[in-house]
Amino acid sequence: MEMAELEALLTPAGLALLDSLPPITSKTDVARVVSRLRAAGHPPTLVSAVVGQATLRERARAKFGEFAERMLFTRAGLEQATRREVAALHAARFRTAGIARVADLGCGIGGDALGLAALGVRVDAVDADAVTAAIAAYNLAPFGSDVTVRHARAEDVDLSAADAVWLDPARRSAGHGETTRVRAEDYTPPLPWVFALAQRLPAGIKLGPGFDRDAIPDDLEAQWIGVDGTTLELVLWSGALARPGVRRAALVLRGGSAHELTAPADTPDAEVRALGAYVHEPDGAVIRARLIGDVARSLEAGMLAPSIAYLTSDRGHTSPFVSTFRVREELPADTKSLRRALRERNIGTLEIKKRGVDVDPAALRTALQLRGADAATLILTRTPHGRLALLADRVAA
Repeated sequence: MEMAELEALLTPAGLALLDSLPPITSKTDVARVVSRLRAAGHPPTLVSAVVGQATLRERARAKFGEFAERMLFTRAGLEQATRREVAALHAARFRTAGIARVADLGCGIGGDALGLAALGVRVDAVDADAVTAAIAAYNLAPFGSDVTVRHARAEDVDLSAADAVWLDPARRSAGHGETTRVRAEDYTPPLPWVFALAQRLPAGIKLGPGFDRDAIPDDLEAQWIGVDGTTLELVLWSGALARPGVRRAALVLRGGSAHELTAPADTPDAEVRALGAYVHEPDGAVIRARLIGDVARSLEAGMLAPSIAYLTSDRGHTSPFVSTFRVREELPADTKSLRRALRERNIGTLEIKKRGVDVDPAALRTALQLRGADAATLILTRTPHGRLALLADRVAA
């Protein structure tokens, strides 16, 4: 969205037109609605703006639920925004620490500021992009004077009134649509400035989950966050926002419930052991935090192989930090024999999991020529004794 489209949208008539549109979920819907609005005489700029927003609102339901119906977005801003349930957990940490006023530096469309303001924390939000700042101001307007939003660079903001800061450095190229990832040394604001600020004020710093662990300052708490099997982000906490004795944490949200592992440092992996009756795949947040060993010991499990994030045990314990599979049997690992074995077992629906092996699951699925009425999971990995193919079934959490 460009400024001309935003100006056309941010009028009583423009917003009313947007709210009048039906859900838009396909290219066919887009074409039909555009044709109807153009035929009704609406200007092209306004048509583009309202149809684009209606499409984004539908996509935004996954992150913001019913609140998406009252928000505005850019495509890039929506992709990078924090999910509502995660933003609420971030905000709770600020409130628990007694923080009354937060400077949100790089607020995007306002996802984290919404969480903070909803818990009664005053927010001074800024964004370096004018369109994004205007959209954030719209999204945060219901909180009145408890939230301010302006267009500014993080480095230029007066922080004398802030008790703490929330920083979401831009990790992608500038723009409101298609963007590309940039190198860590090209983040804005620059990471050296961000880390220096975190020494002066309590801070939460949102980064990508794959951020170089060697670049994490030793005195910050590093918390990896996963939601329903997807690792979403790494947050670094400093000052009063960092928990005493915690330097590594894995926060896992499954089915709306939150579960967390914490440790003062990376924990050692469990010992390698022979295949048992069950295989466990740790959540990505646990793997990133290097807390696999703690999970393994809680499940009385060992590693299937060194440096491969599969655990195995004889007992069927499970936890929110793993996906657990009951092993049916070991199958031949070569494609031809595997195809024959799956046909003999009437497997037509197959979930393919793999670690430590060079396999393209999509290409393998095609080569297996699956047909049959039964379903199963295929786990492909390697052990000290060679490649391993396991037919298994998921165990309910």
